[in-house]
Amino acid sequence: MTDHHTDDRWAVQDVRTFVPARDFTRSKAFYEALGWTSVWTDGEGLALMELGGYRFMLQDYFVKEWAENCMLTIVVNDATAWHERVSSSLTGGRYGDARVAAPKHEDWGATVTYAWDPCGVLLHFTQFDHS
Repeated sequence: MTDHHTDDRWAVQDVRTFVPARDFTRSKAFYEALGWTSVWTDGEGLALMELGGYRFMLQDYFVKEWAENCMLTIVVNDATAWHERVSSSLTGGRYGDARVAAPKHEDWGATVTYAWDPCGVLLHFTQFDHS
């Protein structure tokens, strides 16, 4: 019998979610302004975005209900610093409906800065009280 825990054939190297974009160029620029880099793009509306070694696929595809229910948690060292970073990136209205809320301490043990990308995807910049 094969032990799935020690067999390299079952090793997982990465898990990447797909994130929607109503305006691909605007969304890509929004994430880049926050520090993500485009590692790869197909030139037709798909880009692999990376921040701190973590990645997601940004795609030029939009369904309102999906976008408004899509969320990413980004675990950070300082949620307040992320609030400042997102706020400064949003000046000038370049990113349409993108917005950010003040950091909030949640009962479940974290301070979170909630931000919405240009098409409504909710980002949780989460600083846990204890590691």
